[in-house]
Amino acid sequence: MISRKFSLLLVLLSLALSVSAWEAPRIFVSTDIGGSDPDDFQSMVHLLVYADRFEIEGLISSPPHEGRVDAIFECLDAYEHDYPNLKTWSTDYPSPESLRAITKQGAIEPQSLAIPDREISEGAKLLIKQAQKKDPRPLWVLVWGSITDVAQAVRKDPSIQKQIRVYSIGSWNTKMDRQARDYLFQHHPDLWWIENDTTFRGMYMGGEQSGDLGNLTFSQEHIAGHGNLGQLFMEKMPKMKMGDTPSVLYFLSGDPDDPESQHWGGQFFKKSPQDRPNYWHDAPEKDLSMNGKNGAVTVNRWRTEYLTDWAGQMNKALKASRKP
Repeated sequence: MISRKFSLLLVLLSLALSVSAWEAPRIFVSTDIGGSDPDDFQSMVHLLVYADRFEIEGLISSPPHEGRVDAIFECLDAYEHDYPNLKTWSTDYPSPESLRAITKQGAIEPQSLAIPDREISEGAKLLIKQAQKKDPRPLWVLVWGSITDVAQAVRKDPSIQKQIRVYSIGSWNTKMDRQARDYLFQHHPDLWWIENDTTFRGMYMGGEQSGDLGNLTFSQEHIAGHGNLGQLFMEKMPKMKMGDTPSVLYFLSGDPDDPESQHWGGQFFKKSPQDRPNYWHDAPEKDLSMNGKNGAVTVNRWRTEYLTDWAGQMNKALKASRKP
């Protein structure tokens, strides 16, 4: 019979191996922040307080409308003020300087023709560069605006589609550059892609919203007064929407390699397993829909969990750790 001490040793060894084997996901964010919808500022604040959980390899400004790279730098300025507190909680928080170095302007205008132009944006160039790195981990491309820069990059260097995995927030973003989306869908059927057209609505629609879990009450209680990032959030849009945030929540719970399993950021289904083995879309089941938005329940059913977790992260921006 194995002794208790030996059993405990095996458990501790297993835990140590699992921790050492864990590697932060590599992510690249394309956002229309600063454009007509201020909720991208909210999602960027959320991402930055979780920056220690990721290896952020690119932050680029994308269409539509007036979104420009300066809006990302505005968020990084707020992050810089809170960084002294954040880094006391984890040495994995990236420095503001390192994030500024991988922040670029993407396309200014949507794709004008059915095929992307040969001339590509600085953001698309950065995506190609990061995707070409010799790293066994995939590069996750989180698309919070139009998918213009991704289309440019994949057309310029089709080989990168084997290295990237795309999680895009569609709906209105897709309408703003339908040609870029259709180019990828029609010409690159093997692209690993979660296309979230309605699931993201569960971020602010439904779920537990009583007490301090409401879209406004949560912000008032857990965001306001919580560092410069909290202040920026409240200045831009105090009522929580954060339609792009499910792409980040997707990594905070569940197995990102399996879109059909449960995640805080949604649960998806494979529409055409034979024709598109690497393409997932909003879950069509009626019990997972809310107000006609397929898949919304797969996000809002976790609302208490992900908001409670986020409140803890915002506290880190407010005050330093007392750990020795």
